[in-house]
Amino acid sequence: MRLIVGLGNPGTRYRDTRHNVGFRCVDRMAKDWDIGPWDRRAKAVLGLGTRSGEEIVLAKPRTFMNNSGEGVLYLLARFKAQPEDLLIVYDEMELPLGRLRIRASGSGGGHNGIKSIIAALNSQAFPRLRVGIGHPPPGADPIAHVIGPFSAEESPVMVEAEKRTVEAVDCILETNIDIAMNRFNTAVEPESEQS
Repeated sequence: MRLIVGLGNPGTRYRDTRHNVGFRCVDRMAKDWDIGPWDRRAKAVLGLGTRSGEEIVLAKPRTFMNNSGEGVLYLLARFKAQPEDLLIVYDEMELPLGRLRIRASGSGGGHNGIKSIIAALNSQAFPRLRVGIGHPPPGADPIAHVIGPFSAEESPVMVEAEKRTVEAVDCILETNIDIAMNRFNTAVEPESEQS
């Protein structure tokens, strides 16, 4: 079994923000893979299905980002899974807009959702896929940046990033995380037209 968990904040206020990229990517997987309907539980919204011959659970924690670990612990207990069965999908401010980065384990960096999961699991050993949302402009508030919406120029880039995220997860399911890292971490992205 594979638990694919998109991170974000619940509620309509945060729905279209940069911090909810994880939710958006999981929604895209549900649509592309014909998984649904969503099952609303106390700690997470779930979609159950199969992909590449493997049973999968798509999940969006109903806890706020800073308490993501609570939702992930619930999922592991409910499905009798281990941290290595996870794949956490989330936004990354330190990556250029739309860039993907897959890792088998690692620290939380500056991401409070991942820090919460690491603290809850007492382990950094779980796979994750980061989706770049770009750094805020000089002098801008990082918090306002992550909980703000994408601009009209950024939105098409993120739609493509969501598509590539689904392809990357398919690659992980069909092959393994090492092949996916080699294919998607080193992919050449189009250069920004901004100088």
